[in-house]
Amino acid sequence: MELARTVVDARRRAQGRGPVRTRVLAVTAAVLALAGTGAPVSPAAATPGTAAEVAELVAQNAQRLTAVDEQVHAAALVVEQQQEEARAAARTAREAEDALAALEPQLRAIAESGFTGRQSRLAAFLTSESADDLVQQMTTLDMIASHTDAVVGAVDAVQDRALAAAREADAAAAEAAAGLAELEAQKAELQRLAEEHQAAFDRLTAEEQARVTAAVGGNSIATPDFASLGLDPSAAVTTVIQTALSKVGAPYAWGADGPDAFDCSGFTSYAYASIGVDLPHSSRSQSGMGRPVSRAQLQPGDLVFYYEPISHVGLYIGNGMLVHARTYGSPVAVVSVDQAGYAGAVRPLV
Repeated sequence: MELARTVVDARRRAQGRGPVRTRVLAVTAAVLALAGTGAPVSPAAATPGTAAEVAELVAQNAQRLTAVDEQVHAAALVVEQQQEEARAAARTAREAEDALAALEPQLRAIAESGFTGRQSRLAAFLTSESADDLVQQMTTLDMIASHTDAVVGAVDAVQDRALAAAREADAAAAEAAAGLAELEAQKAELQRLAEEHQAAFDRLTAEEQARVTAAVGGNSIATPDFASLGLDPSAAVTTVIQTALSKVGAPYAWGADGPDAFDCSGFTSYAYASIGVDLPHSSRSQSGMGRPVSRAQLQPGDLVFYYEPISHVGLYIGNGMLVHARTYGSPVAVVSVDQAGYAGAVRPLV
């Protein structure tokens, strides 16, 4: 394939490499500013005057971190898509190279034959023994020329495709690498903020911690007796809810999707994975899965979302109750579905 590849390499050097596409993740500072969240503020730096003010600030920071969590999850999905695009572009480039290789023998045969239309026609004129013989030789030469033109034209078209595919693969790979690097920076910053918040939360009294937890995730309700929910034992959603309730009390951890710790979308993803349903690890992405339902139409198994833009999700279990992974410092718990920031619901199983 060296003969055809030489042409491609020469063209690539002449044209240069195209610019990397600009759909790369925003910097961490931009993520923190999205939706007006702002960066969580250290209680010590804010110097509130009372313990109640400290608790209020911690609660505000917990809510902001929830929003930042969602932005990082959304960024992770973008990076995953970028990586898949890079893999697809690489496959296309390989296919183009294979197509070029398939034409290599024909191109080499033409080159080795030394065929040129002008020389061959002159030879036919000089060596033909009659007019009929000359016509026959000319007809044959026309057929050879037509075939040669077709092969060369095909090689030229495939070369163009191979060059374009190689450049696209380069750009996609660079974009995916840039996105991954930015995502890792965002995760590191989020982890730092989460640790600051956790330290502040740990300094609160038990009463203040309970107040923060209730402010962010609602007042806990005792886990209901499963039979009281009146679910159909044979229904798939029953397995989803059983799985979710079995994790009540598990700790919250950013990016966790079980089995021992969860964040909000990781928790709902884990519950639905029990019946083979794959939900994206992002509350905002999950809000686009299934059929939207109103508050009055809620049924067990529906996903319920909070805040604008959406940054939290829980699982409706019936009788006005929701089970969710709340936020930093708070375990998985059952609460009322009617929490501040209610933004809608969807039914994944339709």
